[in-house]
Amino acid sequence: MKIVPVILCGGSGTRLWPMSREYFPKQLLNLGSDELSMLQGTALRLQGLETLTGNEYQIEQPLVVTNEAHRFLVAEQMRALELEQSCILLEPVGRNTAPALCLAAQWITTHHQDGIMLVMPADHLIKSAETFHQAIVQGLSLVSEEERFVTFGIVPDYPETGYGYIQKGSELDGSTGFSIASFAEKPDQTIAQQYLDSGDYFWNSGMFLFSVSAWIAATQKYVPDIEQACQKAYQAGQEDADFYRVNSEYFSQCPEDSIDYAVMEHVTDLEASSFKGAVVPLDAGWSDVGSWQSLWETSERNEQGNVLTGDVMVHECSESLIMGQHRMVAGIGLKNMVVVETADAVLVADRDASQDVKVIVNALKAAGRDETVSHRRVFRPWGSYESIDNGDRFQVKRIIVSPQASLSLQMHYHRAEHWIVVSGTAQVTRGEEQFLLSENESTYIPLGVTHRLQNPGNIPLEIIEVQSGTYLGEDDIVRFDDVYGRDADQTMENE
Repeated sequence: MKIVPVILCGGSGTRLWPMSREYFPKQLLNLGSDELSMLQGTALRLQGLETLTGNEYQIEQPLVVTNEAHRFLVAEQMRALELEQSCILLEPVGRNTAPALCLAAQWITTHHQDGIMLVMPADHLIKSAETFHQAIVQGLSLVSEEERFVTFGIVPDYPETGYGYIQKGSELDGSTGFSIASFAEKPDQTIAQQYLDSGDYFWNSGMFLFSVSAWIAATQKYVPDIEQACQKAYQAGQEDADFYRVNSEYFSQCPEDSIDYAVMEHVTDLEASSFKGAVVPLDAGWSDVGSWQSLWETSERNEQGNVLTGDVMVHECSESLIMGQHRMVAGIGLKNMVVVETADAVLVADRDASQDVKVIVNALKAAGRDETVSHRRVFRPWGSYESIDNGDRFQVKRIIVSPQASLSLQMHYHRAEHWIVVSGTAQVTRGEEQFLLSENESTYIPLGVTHRLQNPGNIPLEIIEVQSGTYLGEDDIVRFDDVYGRDADQTMENE
């Protein structure tokens, strides 16, 4: 039997602003690791599992479900792991977890006929992979022998109000698992303490294990409109390089629903159902890193209880999380604080109030501010650019083009551009001309002239671009040709 890890890589992680942003959310950040993003850590988490399952199960490469906006970042991070990934499924719009898993089930059915889905959100940390593997093995016996829908319940160690809870039912024979008595919404502090004291409740991890055929049968019974819409959207989709694009028209008609509401709440002891659920306890150092408080709790702290990252200097500080990305950050006399510095925004908050960062994010959105959308350095499939200065009628960018990469063939209605090569070699298309530029050489692109920038070399190309004109917005572009399949109306992907 094949096990297909399905990694859900959606969401924006606004409670970790200013590091996590709409176009570069927390699952793509290095949180909890100096070398790996949360997505990469999730993809590697199952290494070694096959030694516990023997020859009975074959672990396939991960199937990632993400959205259009993050597709190139996800593909690049997966490529960096040198994994033979199964595929990256693209959702044209977000419809919550149940439709995402319906799409994954369609892909697995098409390529493997059947199998077992191991569902893992991309933005979780698990300190003990070995303990997680042992819990998966327990879950596999419940899926294979009893066709149960298994979820992993985190053993709570404090009365958390930010998670949903799972109430365990009767102990299942020959397993460390339990039937599911009920699901509970996020409680207040008093109820959370009661849950903890009873010993009958687990945190809802959002990780699941079940057979693909059982999932399809359950969704056909409980949410047939979702299952049918996803089937149509998948069947009308098409492969595109690393990606599988589902049909936007059909998928946009799909109702929104979570896996809990769509299926899992129907497989509890309270429901008279032909489908049964199970919860397997998991105590493996799990965290969904849903806030700066939870990052502080899961990070290694010094003798003063501080988590310090980047160029940080402190005096008489304790129990604080201080992170610097672009400047030296100095803290004096801070206690129980969060300080996060990025290129264009700084967060200062009491650690106990760090969940309220979403209030600031909502206010920034309402004001039309860009700081919630992207960082000053913006990543593209060909490399990245960073705005380093701007004013009335001008903007200066630092552009880095990866080896053998190319920007689109494009033109602008409202701006002209000067390009100065800092390092590497640039191949420039300007109107009917094509020529090479080396270090310290420059060229001018007049307004309205078709142009393209390419890096034909084997080292990154770095240029300084000076824009001048009446309007310098990223949506001033007409794209004629693009090797990455981007359309001219995809304004977030200009350049």
